[in-house]
Amino acid sequence: MSNDSNNFGDGTADVIVIGGGTGGYSTALRASALGLTVLLAERDKVGGTCLHRGCIPSKAMLHAAELVDGIAEARERWGVRASVESVDWAALSATRDDIVGRNHKGVEGHLEHAGVRVLRSGARLTGPRSIRTEDGREYTATRGLVLATGSRPRTLPGLEPDGQTVVTSDDALFAPGLPASVLVLGGGAIGVEYASFHRSMGAEVTLVEAADRLVPLEDADVSRHLARGLKKRGVDVQTGARLEGAAVADGIVRTTVRTARGELRELKAERLLVAVGRVPVTDGLDLAAAGLVTDERGFVAPADWSRLETAVPGVHVVGDLLPPPSPGLAHASFAEGLLVAETLAGLASAPVDYAAVPRVTYSAPQTAAVGLTEAQAREAAYDVVVNTMPLTAVAKGMVHGQGGTVKVVAERGGRVLGVHMVGPHVSEMIAESQLIVGWDAEPSDVARHIHPHPTLSEAVGEAFLTLAGRGLHQQ
Repeated sequence: MSNDSNNFGDGTADVIVIGGGTGGYSTALRASALGLTVLLAERDKVGGTCLHRGCIPSKAMLHAAELVDGIAEARERWGVRASVESVDWAALSATRDDIVGRNHKGVEGHLEHAGVRVLRSGARLTGPRSIRTEDGREYTATRGLVLATGSRPRTLPGLEPDGQTVVTSDDALFAPGLPASVLVLGGGAIGVEYASFHRSMGAEVTLVEAADRLVPLEDADVSRHLARGLKKRGVDVQTGARLEGAAVADGIVRTTVRTARGELRELKAERLLVAVGRVPVTDGLDLAAAGLVTDERGFVAPADWSRLETAVPGVHVVGDLLPPPSPGLAHASFAEGLLVAETLAGLASAPVDYAAVPRVTYSAPQTAAVGLTEAQAREAAYDVVVNTMPLTAVAKGMVHGQGGTVKVVAERGGRVLGVHMVGPHVSEMIAESQLIVGWDAEPSDVARHIHPHPTLSEAVGEAFLTLAGRGLHQQ
């Protein structure tokens, strides 16, 4: 079947995708590679939130923050007489935008080369396999329709973002200049990353999280180490705390926060960053026209998770529109896009293994995890055995001098259930553990393999050697 873009004259295609973020464009590219004709409708820029407002620009800025921190470490720990004179926000932003722009051109080039026809328009459903774009044109899918419209930041009633004083993760990086003080509301991955960035850039940072610990979906030991690391850097971490009120006047946000002890604190900052989660975007889709409904949280749930197909045959969902166990992470949406495209092409494709999707927080310190936490494993009635290995137990961890740990959760006499890390560069170390958990490896399987010396990854190897009864450097 040809995927030549000239085959769309009759308004039909094998596959129609609404939304050009990571889930949508990965579906389109894979479907096209399998010989299907594809229409992709996107009202904004292909690449979605991840490329333009989230993953890529934020990690670019966090890299800059790491450079700033490195200069401080060079001076204070290594005797390198260097200092940061100032941060040129315009130059920093230009580099970030260049990285985003080049990635954007790359995605557009891939879609064009693949023969995917991109409709630069929003779209609404007119039936289970049909859409109408904003210019009134109608298109029909012969194989299937894929919903990939993503999510947007959750906001708080009475506290509307203005892009400057009150911001969300969508606009925090694009607000003018660097504030001297920031109050971050929300201690999940996004809130922690922005708190870390602004602290590196010299701001006074208060991080408020309603749960009793940061990154509450992660292992409790990871949360504890992360909070300790942020506090050591000077971040005022307030867990078990709630925002009672906020007002903006004269460019300052004045807030009242009830602490975990029940005390009221009056806090003010030049910027309030609201990072209290994200909500699915279904506005204007007219789901009812296709016989679809959202659940009480706004998600479009699949009836068949093995195919990510809704109760309406031929309508599939990927990305942030999916409820848990889909984690709302860009790399998970890539896998979902591949699954749906292969399903529509008639291929037998393995369902997404959500238990083996890595989770990373790119703060300083970083966190990275895959699989079950210790609490989840015990709740699932596993006979659990746990081993932790400090990064400073290996020579390279001492070189970095930032602490951190590796924690392995396993079934006694059985497979590895989860791996959890906190410390420098652990985002680059988690891929190995994804394979360990995804392939149901046992500690003895991992212990047979040799980790290079000296590296931080030796702490991972040593953790498994110890669980296998062969540890050399047991703490």
